[in-house]
Amino acid sequence: MDLPALEDADFPPLIAPFRLREREDAFATALAAAQASGEAYRGAGSLHYVGRFELIEFAITLEPQEPLRIARKILFAGMNALAEALALLAPPEKPIGFHYPGALHFDGALIGGGRIAWPDGCSADETPDWLIFGAMVRAGGVRDQGMGLGPGITTLDDEGFMAWNPAGVSASFSRQFLVEVDNWSEKGMREIGPRYLSRLETGRGAKRRGIDENGDLLIDEGGGAPRRLPFPEGGAAPEWRDPETGEPRG
Repeated sequence: MDLPALEDADFPPLIAPFRLREREDAFATALAAAQASGEAYRGAGSLHYVGRFELIEFAITLEPQEPLRIARKILFAGMNALAEALALLAPPEKPIGFHYPGALHFDGALIGGGRIAWPDGCSADETPDWLIFGAMVRAGGVRDQGMGLGPGITTLDDEGFMAWNPAGVSASFSRQFLVEVDNWSEKGMREIGPRYLSRLETGRGAKRRGIDENGDLLIDEGGGAPRRLPFPEGGAAPEWRDPETGEPRG
């Protein structure tokens, strides 16, 4: 069931926000709405977000114009937008980084991630009817409640992020994402790719890295053909998400 969008959230034009109840799943709701017909259908620009304070979760729906092998690289634009939205609240001396393709790290510790989905059966050369980019960020502090986190795991509160709320972060992401979409329209991956790669972890032996046309990560280790990390298949469980809890690992 949808709730009214929070009044203190400044969602930009072209974005239609839908606030969900605390234990609803923004990504699953966005998928269902994109697959629906009639009045239940929610297409481009619809953004579902969850109003809970220990976890920021939202998902945005897109209607791409390119074949899937190109359109799915919007994942990298979504990760850029997520990082920029959090950077506005983050302590300035600590970095926000990525692990390919969608894990989000703060000062080297896992804090959340982004993922993407498209219609089942859509081939790489077909234009999908829709794409969903979704993200989760572990937010509420747990150490001050006597609850430990595993090594390499953290939250916004435990890292000293400035005051935030789920709707505000979702709205900030929306604004950043629209900028990324404009860049995509004008320049494609020429700007989006390098900014994503600038936040990507530096692997051992990697001399250069690049993103192939289909979204695969190419790693030049100086010994012939680059090593290739394949872009995940649609619907594949993201590596940063715990399949049992449905939340970031840890």
